Formats: sequence, C-alpha cells, structure tokens
Amino acid sequence: MTFEENLKRLEKIAEELEKGEIPLEKAVELYSGSVKIASMCRKQLDDAKIKITEDGGNITPKK
Repeated sequence: MTFEENLKRLEKIAEELEKGEIPLEKAVELYSGSVKIASMCRKQLDDAKIKITEDGGNITPKK
C-alpha cells in the first residue's frame, strides 16, 4: 500500500476510536492494527528520506 493509503487507514481508525462507541476488544484490535500501519508509514518516510539524501536532494519527476 502507498503511504497515502496507509495514512487514510490510520485516519479512519482514529475516527472510529474517537467515537468511543465500540467494544473494548475491538478498540484494542484497531489500536494494535494502527500501530503496525504507523510503523509501515514511518518506514516509508525513512526510505524516502534515505533516497532523497542519496540523490543529493535531486528529485527526478516521474514520467
């Protein structure tokens, strides 16, 4: 999944948790999943940072 897709998933989970209308077990399950998604987002950001650093800050536009 792309960074943007993962971020949208995190936003939906946060909205659901903020409502407070779900059973505790489901809330724990959603929270656990969100930690994994957040970890993937962090890795994607770190990978992008490494790539930009290695490229000397030069970003080549996609064709």
